[in-house]
Amino acid sequence: MTRTNLITGFLGSGKTTSILHLLAQKPADEKWAVLVNEFGEVGIDGALLADSGALLKEIPGGCMCCVNGLPMQVGLNTLLRQGKPDRLLIEPTGLGHPKQILDILTAAVYEPWIDLRATLCILDPRQLLDERAVSNDNFRDQLAAADIIVANKSDRETPESARALADWWQRWGGERRKVSAIQGNIDLTLLDEPRRNTAPAAGERGARPPPSPHFRPRRAQPGGTPALAPTSQQWPGLSGLRLDIRRGDGL
Repeated sequence: MTRTNLITGFLGSGKTTSILHLLAQKPADEKWAVLVNEFGEVGIDGALLADSGALLKEIPGGCMCCVNGLPMQVGLNTLLRQGKPDRLLIEPTGLGHPKQILDILTAAVYEPWIDLRATLCILDPRQLLDERAVSNDNFRDQLAAADIIVANKSDRETPESARALADWWQRWGGERRKVSAIQGNIDLTLLDEPRRNTAPAAGERGARPPPSPHFRPRRAQPGGTPALAPTSQQWPGLSGLRLDIRRGDGL
């Protein structure tokens, strides 16, 4: 099974640096892969990935969760079947609500393939003082979906940002874990923390968006990876396409 983590974080949180720190700690005997949206924020180029030995898979079309969920499922199946990674990091910026992606990853069809571990949210606590951030649905959803909140840029903490984080934590911390970091330097062991936040905080605005109406997973083909059953809202030209991994795009 592939140990899998979602790594989220709002623009300016230091998420890219955090992911690069994690890749730099990759055990030499493990194969890692990174699944991103081709229009996302993470600037991880091929040279950096080559240094770490990780695979990069970009999801075309701008969103993992729209258009029947087909882009994510095909890309994910490709990585699982052809890449066979020991660890998969998914960076979902611009790809839809983290909870919807978690719904896909926890679908029964992926149980033999994915060992879902903690979801990390990289947070600059000063963002909690920014009304544009705290009123943003994606910002709130990332915090709500996290098992571990990484309070990054702790060297730039102010009394106001420390108080804002403490207030948020008192209200919504729940079973989550909170750690501090400077320049995204987070410990590799966080990736193997268990899922703690299996239910959204009660009453949290935007805690759990409704599941996407555009996808429904179906059982795997015998001996194969999961496939996605298109609904009535299909991509043009994809009618009847069998979406097992043998028809997926290459790495």
